[in-house]
Amino acid sequence: MNAALQIGTKSIDTPTLVQKLLQYRLLETFVKETIVDELIEGVSCDPAVAFAQFCQQRKLQTEEQQQAWCQQAHLTPEQMRLEAIREMRLVLFKEQTWGDRLQTFFLERKGQFDRVVYSLIRTKNKELAQELYFRLCDDGASFADIARQYSEGKEAQTGGLVGPIEMSVPHPILARMLQLSEEGQLWEPAKIGDWMIIVRCEKLIPAQLDEPMRQRLLQDQFQTLLNQRMQASPVKLLPKVQTQQVETQQIQAQSAPVLQVPAPQAPAQSQLNISIAKDQPSVTPKVVPTTVPETIASNVVEAGAVSA
Repeated sequence: MNAALQIGTKSIDTPTLVQKLLQYRLLETFVKETIVDELIEGVSCDPAVAFAQFCQQRKLQTEEQQQAWCQQAHLTPEQMRLEAIREMRLVLFKEQTWGDRLQTFFLERKGQFDRVVYSLIRTKNKELAQELYFRLCDDGASFADIARQYSEGKEAQTGGLVGPIEMSVPHPILARMLQLSEEGQLWEPAKIGDWMIIVRCEKLIPAQLDEPMRQRLLQDQFQTLLNQRMQASPVKLLPKVQTQQVETQQIQAQSAPVLQVPAPQAPAQSQLNISIAKDQPSVTPKVVPTTVPETIASNVVEAGAVSA
């Protein structure tokens, strides 16, 4: 069998290449990028503008810097330009598809995007929680000092201070308390799961539809669409015998008389077909889209996400 790829002195045929993509979990990425190409296929852009923006974002101001980037990325200058065009077409696709509806998307989710800074004390001792609350409320004790001494979570290391974080991060009960709070409001001990918590709202930071928020909403919409397309496009690995039949039909069609009407073909399927060797099983792996969660500071997550 002819080699499809050579790495150093090692040659890899197509069936082995496909199996390695599955083994190393790279087939999902290939499928995803293939679907992205299909989505942006009809989007037009100015190649010169795309390349200029591509270089500006990566601070590739000189030809030497561009060549160095190509070497590091293992791309030719022409491939670099194609990558720039693809990147701009993707940006334009998102904007053309959802740009005029971002205000609606934002208002629907604004409550999740609003941020808050709060102070937290948590303990599993109900009586202690009540005592600490009275010391804070009636005796004017320092919240930070009480938190450092008695809080059983990692927020003790910051004097109970958590945030700023989005309202979607804390436990729903805690988030609701904070949404109803005024700045400086101290809440009586509340039970969340095994914890008794005392919380004080320090600062509310309303979300705004600025440029970073616009890009976030566009990416969210695009990721949802991409996940749907991936779920609707299962990957089917064809056994070798089917591949040979297809190749035979192609050869026959090429050698047939010009006036011969070809046999009708079956409707195209919205899936990626890859051939494998005959002695290898035909499998239909389910490609599960991966959604990368937002990165949040570890102290915020540990301190804010009180689990039920």
